Amino acid sequence: MRSIEDRIAALGGVGHLRPAPGSWGSAVVLPIAWAGPGACLGLAVVLLIAGLWALRDRRDDPGWVVVDEGAGQALALAALPALGGLALLPWTLGAFALFRAFDILKPGPIGWVDRQTGAWGVMGDDILAGVFAGAAIILARGVL
Repeated sequence: MRSIEDRIAALGGVGHLRPAPGSWGSAVVLPIAWAGPGACLGLAVVLLIAGLWALRDRRDDPGWVVVDEGAGQALALAALPALGGLALLPWTLGAFALFRAFDILKPGPIGWVDRQTGAWGVMGDDILAGVFAGAAIILARGVL
């Protein structure tokens, strides 16, 4: 990694882990779930702003760029119930699975945003996948 922008984009190097760097980028933020929804939302905003800055000159989305996965996953975690200890674990794993599914499958508007170029295209599909995953979690909380 040559620059601070590359370090931010790769979440400090996590984006270079193999296999599945996007899953690693999502997994690295999971512990923030235990700090509560506000901390998760705050991390999502920080990663979004940092990612937009770090990617401002990029037109593409190489596999090692995972700040977008971190931001989207943190946004999905913000929808979790405010629980402590092991009671939060199934919700956190569910949020991870939902976010990764939306990020990989890219249904509807997520796929459209993914096809856009530049920093907003790179970051936007994962933010939207986080919104979709968060909505699914809120629906599941209502049903359960």
